[in-house]
Amino acid sequence: MTRGLAVRGSLWLGAVNLVSKSSQMVVTLVLATLLTQGELGLVALAVAMVNLGQVVQSIGVYDVISRTAHDPRRMAGTVLTTSVGVGALLAVVLAFAATPITALLGAPDAAPLVRLAALSLPFSAAGGVQMGLMHRDLDFRRRMLPDAGGAVLGAVVTVVLALRGAGPSALVVGLLCTAVAQPVLGALAGGGVRFAWHGDVAAEALRWISVVGPAAVVAALVVNVDYLAVGHVLGPDAVGVYSLAYRIAWVPYIMVGVVLGAVAFPLCARLVREGRRDELAAAMGRFTRAVLVVTGGLYLAVAVVGDRIVVLGARWAPAAAPLVLLCGYGLGISVLHVWYQAVKATGRAELYLALECAHLLLIAVALAVATRYGVAAVAGAQLAVVCVVVPLTWSLLRRLGVAPAVGGTAARVLAAALIAAVPAVVLDRLGTFGPADSLVGALAEGVVVLLGYGVGTLLVHRAALDELRGGLR
Repeated sequence: MTRGLAVRGSLWLGAVNLVSKSSQMVVTLVLATLLTQGELGLVALAVAMVNLGQVVQSIGVYDVISRTAHDPRRMAGTVLTTSVGVGALLAVVLAFAATPITALLGAPDAAPLVRLAALSLPFSAAGGVQMGLMHRDLDFRRRMLPDAGGAVLGAVVTVVLALRGAGPSALVVGLLCTAVAQPVLGALAGGGVRFAWHGDVAAEALRWISVVGPAAVVAALVVNVDYLAVGHVLGPDAVGVYSLAYRIAWVPYIMVGVVLGAVAFPLCARLVREGRRDELAAAMGRFTRAVLVVTGGLYLAVAVVGDRIVVLGARWAPAAAPLVLLCGYGLGISVLHVWYQAVKATGRAELYLALECAHLLLIAVALAVATRYGVAAVAGAQLAVVCVVVPLTWSLLRRLGVAPAVGGTAARVLAAALIAAVPAVVLDRLGTFGPADSLVGALAEGVVVLLGYGVGTLLVHRAALDELRGGLR
């Protein structure tokens, strides 16, 4: 029963993310063809700052909706009041602080974009609480309208404005439209939550926030500090190059890693609530296998065709090397995201905080050393650090008794990758796919890689596929 819920929940949430993140990918490609490196860099810095604000306003409260033993709607109403209030306060703070902060980052022209994007914070807070309630019930079908619908609306607004010459502000206006639409569409989908305040559930939320909140902020810094470092040391043009590589490499993580993590936490929390903690290791094994198999294939395809990023314009050639390195980083981050859900579900949120702090410390040191050498060095630093944090996290899971077996799965994923990569690389060397700036060649090479990986997966992962089919029944 639990396994079937996990599989169906993953598929529904995957469908939601396929629509929403595909629309975001279209936006990224359109902006890459219309904006300069510096303009895309300004947008990336503004969005990075607002992303940090979104994490601060949520400070881990959405997870408590999934794990509370109280009435979840009473908890959701209390969390809504807290999060929207904090979001409104942060919007005001960013409006006043945008100028000095962007000047410190070496991109003062980003200040108006930060002020406009900050207006989205209270709305994204309201939408996030609705999502938290849906996640508790593993009812991911209802996310299609608010999540995917809001994303598509924002993408359409962004593309139309960009084509009409709005420049960097096009993406920020689209971001604001998405944020406003999400809670409205969520209410129409039956996920509406009313503002409330209940002292008993607020106390539980505050206890959870006291540990998970700081961890969530640290986690946001982990995935945004590279933008800030590149902007401060190398300038907006370098941020634009790095941002394009990062956005492309981020897609498999968002479409697969985040989806599986969103299903894993409420599922693991349910196992703990029902006294079935001994099943966590097996559940983590299935989630780990899924994230390695699926993101492994996607990242392989992106890495193999990475040099073809020049189809968006010759000016983006410097993004090719960082893109390949960030594919390895993205695979590691996807695994970590799933594993962190098990750590939180066991109630050991302080260990989650310790892991995120260790990751932030390591990446800060690595960036201090590497950033001056360019964006490829920054991507290499990200990959090196995640290669340290992954085994560290697995060791902690083993101490908690919930560590998945990963050696066999990793070896089979590597075997499938070799089956796919070898013919694609050989055909490319023979000139089959044409010059690097050929869009048709890029698509053809990507299809060859994915088909080869699919064949390899069928050959080496038969047991896992049988298990997946069993979960669907």
